[in-house]
Amino acid sequence: MPKNGNVFSSLTAWRRRVLTRAVHRGRRWVQETGAVTAERPGALRFRRLGAGTKLAFPQGTVFGEQWIELGECCIIAEQVTLSAGMLPGLDLGPDPVVTLGNGVVLGRGSHVVADAPVTIGADTFCGPYVYITSTNHSYDDPHEPIGRQWPRSAPVEIGPGCWLGTGAVILPGARLGRNVVVAAGAVVRGEVPDHAVVAGAPARVVRRWDPDQGWQPPLRTPAPVPIPDHVTSAQLAALAEWERQH
Repeated sequence: MPKNGNVFSSLTAWRRRVLTRAVHRGRRWVQETGAVTAERPGALRFRRLGAGTKLAFPQGTVFGEQWIELGECCIIAEQVTLSAGMLPGLDLGPDPVVTLGNGVVLGRGSHVVADAPVTIGADTFCGPYVYITSTNHSYDDPHEPIGRQWPRSAPVEIGPGCWLGTGAVILPGARLGRNVVVAAGAVVRGEVPDHAVVAGAPARVVRRWDPDQGWQPPLRTPAPVPIPDHVTSAQLAALAEWERQH
């Protein structure tokens, strides 16, 4: 016959498992219910909110959404800031200030802060905590606090197909071409050509694609092997499970 201590211990463990499952189910329900989509925009009134686009819950700071256009099938992770204008309630004119193309991904905790126009091309992926801004503080007057001096603004353009690594910073006036890779922690200003890799603070080009010679300097790792057409998703899942167990 089990001792009372074992009975109470088993009952406590059972209650904890039930409570844990309930908490996780509740959390998933809150996340799904609080997400913003074209069908369920909540209180946000974006200039455009494309089909298939989702802003995960909880959202970060969002204001000036009347001047923000989000294309189709974008993924905006938790705690992402999207702001148009210096303060909520400003009239920014007839044109969009922030424009995201189709399929843009903004990682958790990223910021897009725009007074001048910011355009992010289709299928650009951003890791977590990327900071993109078209406005920067000025410090011309040495006698005035920097925060009280009028900032400088310049448009930002990020071409399609780019990848911005974790913690990258894109400064006012930056213009990135197509399929640009920005290394984690890089600080980008000025123009970056198509098919380039930039790194550092300030960022500089460390690798470029040449149509005749390929990547220069050459890549140090072999190209990934594409998945054969006949392989199914179930087979890939089974392979992943096998690798996990072994």
